[in-house]
Amino acid sequence: MKITEVIEKNRPTFSLEFFPPKTQAETAQLYQTLTEIKTLHPGFISVTYGAGGSTKDGTLEIVKHAKREIGLESMAHLTCVGHSKNQIKSILDELVESGIENVIALRGDPPKGETRFIPNPDGFAHANELTAFIRESSYPLCVAVAGYPEGHIESPDKDTDWSYLKRKVRSGGDLIITQLFFDNDYFYTFENKMREKGVDVPIIPGILPITNYHQILRITPICGATIPEKLMNDLERIQDDHEAVHKYGVAHAIEQCVDLLSHGVPGIHFYTLNKSRATREIITKLRAEFT
Repeated sequence: MKITEVIEKNRPTFSLEFFPPKTQAETAQLYQTLTEIKTLHPGFISVTYGAGGSTKDGTLEIVKHAKREIGLESMAHLTCVGHSKNQIKSILDELVESGIENVIALRGDPPKGETRFIPNPDGFAHANELTAFIRESSYPLCVAVAGYPEGHIESPDKDTDWSYLKRKVRSGGDLIITQLFFDNDYFYTFENKMREKGVDVPIIPGILPITNYHQILRITPICGATIPEKLMNDLERIQDDHEAVHKYGVAHAIEQCVDLLSHGVPGIHFYTLNKSRATREIITKLRAEFT
């Protein structure tokens, strides 16, 4: 089922993002996690695509297994990095032949060791070009695109980035899934600006439950997310008490989600970092309140 259909039939829709593990043992563990996650009745899961397309095979394997063997609606990440148009067409053909109905079209990150994005000479330089290619090729896919409530780190300013996001939607994006954020005011400003620009597709906020203080300090500069001062101060005081950080992070995420759902968002997309405990706790709490 396409994600747009899932959202229409199941509100709020909860979805979870995972990344391909590096070993067979870790992959087996991920499949067990996905089997357990199914009991939460998520609307869909997504599987990321490593820098430079480094996890392409793993991404395809996992989305196909999750859809066929576990029964989870799945969305594959697809990036422009390192791929020619023919290679992208081959990936899309494989996804469609395998029954996958959803992709998120991304420019992607440069391969490890490289500092800037260099497009394949016969590929695409921007996500809107990839989105347009999917549409022009008549693939029967629901196409999500990425939005950045605080602006993309490579963009000169927010309005420039959000104008580019409008182009991605106009090129064929069916919905927007946002980068993580910890202050809902960023999301509401972003959402209002996109609506003012005439973008009317569903916008699903992305939430990362904080479960490790030092890990979050590494992640936020990469994705351009701001940690509010109070949140940072509170985390600093308990940084070495892992259980306390977990409980605090879960509570903060629940507070964010309750506010967002009360505001009327169609669902929440959780960045799990392949750890399901926090997300399970949050979704269980939200289910009790909103369904």
